[in-house]
Amino acid sequence: MITPLEQRIVEQVDVLREDMLGFLRELIRIPSINPPGDGYPSCARLVDDRLKALGFETRHVTAEHHPDHSAEYPRVNVVGRLPGRSPMPTLHFNGHTDVVPPGEGWTVDPFGGAVKDGRVYGRGACDMKGGIAAALFAAAAVREAGVDLRGSLEFSATVDEETGGFAGMDHLAREGLISPERTSYVIIPEPFGPGRICLGHRGVYWFRIDTIGRTAHGSMPFLGVSAIGQMERVLRQIESTLVPALRKRVTDMPVDPPGARHATINVNGITGGQTDGGVGSPCVADRCSAVFDRRFLKEESFDDVRKEIEALIDGLAAADRDFNAELSDLMVVHPVETDPDAELVGTAARTIEDLTGAPADYVASPGTYDHKHVYNTGRVSQCIAYGPGLLHLAHQPDEYCEIDHLVQSCKVMAVTAVRLLGAD
Repeated sequence: MITPLEQRIVEQVDVLREDMLGFLRELIRIPSINPPGDGYPSCARLVDDRLKALGFETRHVTAEHHPDHSAEYPRVNVVGRLPGRSPMPTLHFNGHTDVVPPGEGWTVDPFGGAVKDGRVYGRGACDMKGGIAAALFAAAAVREAGVDLRGSLEFSATVDEETGGFAGMDHLAREGLISPERTSYVIIPEPFGPGRICLGHRGVYWFRIDTIGRTAHGSMPFLGVSAIGQMERVLRQIESTLVPALRKRVTDMPVDPPGARHATINVNGITGGQTDGGVGSPCVADRCSAVFDRRFLKEESFDDVRKEIEALIDGLAAADRDFNAELSDLMVVHPVETDPDAELVGTAARTIEDLTGAPADYVASPGTYDHKHVYNTGRVSQCIAYGPGLLHLAHQPDEYCEIDHLVQSCKVMAVTAVRLLGAD
């Protein structure tokens, strides 16, 4: 049941609707494309200005020692804190400012922030500048409604989530800005929709296999060993033996879409041979590289996942003395899942039902997001993803966010914040 104080906050969100939409459009118009990391300082300044206007104490936290940080592409994060009557509990809203490149196929300007038919369009409208706007204006609604919070509220806008988040949320956690000593709850407004709470995500193992051949003149390929041909054998073996095995493995996490409840593997890219300007030289390829994306379940151990790839390579080598391959680890992220009985989950679920009249759905993400850094580095156990937008629109041409989703999610986050932190 909504209290009179909470109803006042809900009504304030409606008052702020156009201001929230205008802020989102401003944010979309900053082409904060990653890679390489354009526009991060501009996003940080825009968010910083809004937080200061709400009374937040703000600071910029730059990942100066991250390999992707440079004078041209600085990795700038912004963090704000609104102290309550007590430093704890603290609720931390976090959103990432980076977006993937727009790609082809758009019918609107990907960085125009166009509004039509109840939607705002643009790269990042859904993933996840819409979430940043909804969370920030949840804080604004609480302030504008004159609510005095007992606990404290934090907000961060971080970088590089699309490439792992190591200069963003992971950096904040390593700096102690996300920790059990100062952080009780974290809400990341990723686009799962206003009626769904995301509890976590599958694990990911990115790895590279390099096959090593023996070069020879292209007119006499029988004198060499083609690394591309050897990579073909790797791919055939994965498709014929590993893929069927992975299809039989199913997690009990509520991953959406259901097809992602299985373990999966994808070939992200392949390069091989000697090429210049797209034309190959007349040589047998002596090296070929392929990058793989293996999504693993909480029921699988990473050691077993890696050993499975090693065994596949070893089996090919045992069958052919000319076969030679090297395995390199690129990134490992372990699965995370917040307890559905946690206070944060229950409070958000009750708020969703009170405001929408329908029970919340619990889901898990097919891909990773910054929850991994909150839990694995920051050691904060109560974290969910909840925000406006539809996940399947992320990274697509003509990406958009329903304005009603923006408003509804903002209301849920504002009321959830008050229920978690307490108010007078």
